Amino acid sequence: MSDRGQRADGAAAPPGGVAVPNERTRRTARREGTGRRTRAGRWRTRAGRSRFPGENPDPASGAAILPDDPGTRPGPDAHTRAGAYGLNVSDNQGSIIEATALSMRYPGGVAALSDLTLSVEPGITGLVGANGAGKSTLIKILLGLLVPTAGAVRVLGLDAREHGEAIRGRVGYMPEHDCLPADVTATEFVTHLGRMTGLPPTAAKEQAAEALRHVGLHEERYRQIGTFSTGMKQRVKLAQALVGDPGLLLLDEPTNGLDPAGRDAMLALIHRIGTEFGIAVVVASHLLSEIERICDHLVAIEGGRLLRAASLVSMTQALPWLAVEVDEGADRLAAHLAGQGLTVREQGRALLVRVDDEPVFDAVRDAVADLELPITRLEHRRHHVEELFADLEQAESMEEAQL
Repeated sequence: MSDRGQRADGAAAPPGGVAVPNERTRRTARREGTGRRTRAGRWRTRAGRSRFPGENPDPASGAAILPDDPGTRPGPDAHTRAGAYGLNVSDNQGSIIEATALSMRYPGGVAALSDLTLSVEPGITGLVGANGAGKSTLIKILLGLLVPTAGAVRVLGLDAREHGEAIRGRVGYMPEHDCLPADVTATEFVTHLGRMTGLPPTAAKEQAAEALRHVGLHEERYRQIGTFSTGMKQRVKLAQALVGDPGLLLLDEPTNGLDPAGRDAMLALIHRIGTEFGIAVVVASHLLSEIERICDHLVAIEGGRLLRAASLVSMTQALPWLAVEVDEGADRLAAHLAGQGLTVREQGRALLVRVDDEPVFDAVRDAVADLELPITRLEHRRHHVEELFADLEQAESMEEAQL
């Protein structure tokens, strides 16, 4: 039996992991610098160090899973962070959020949510809606900060009414507004919030440093937050949400106040967290173009009611139209294509050509070349998320007209 499979007292280690050593082994490890204690109080060697400290425990034995054991190492799609909270990996494979007939009324009769029923699966989910649609209220209910007027909601398998504190220990939250202290450094702030989640001091410092490195603030981690730009402050808020090995991230308007370059960088970070780290992410935003760029699923709410919940692929499926836009000569191009028996209609500055088979693309290309027109856009039209709200506004307008 290898050293890794043998306990210090000679007994066999539990399968798939390393047994918890006795005090003599701990003293030896501390003296030689070959081991360290994780946030859960378990010992592991530096060879088994994972992406964040305290990660990847074996759910069966409670021991650390070493990376050189292919039989027990979780795959790239496993939600390994759930194990840090005593959850089985399978716990995060079903719905991470389930709400049934959820309603929230504020004093004065203001209805923030009305009979909202939804289910959120692992991955990156976009929560979209106009300002005042109820997105922030829903997030506060999910965190157990608000008690709904009616209905039930479960987050990571826990009832938000009864286990709000436990949920907040498993969920990373990035608030919308600027709420950062100006007179402390980034590492002090993130470490402090790590301690609030229950991490020991050393583990909190390690995770804070790692989280700040992942969001691109490793070099600036000792600067006071008051000296940071808006984009850097948003990254600090994202870093503090990562500390504590969350199984779910709730991000409320994460690109708020950022310029285009800052938005691109923030969206790239969120996409990386959701795909490479295996953490479920819910992104609340009113910017629909951002949601289309990074999300797998979409939940659209309007006036506190569910508008639609589906995968983004199904909502943005291709349409049988080819959009063609030229700087000049659109009329000539339309006549030329119609003369070849193609169906053409105008939509703003673009021409929409119906795609019935593959040769339509070649016909449009040849027509533009023959007429020597300066083409600026040629794309296969798809549904856009904006069309959901456009259709809703159109339906409301028709109802008002009928009244």
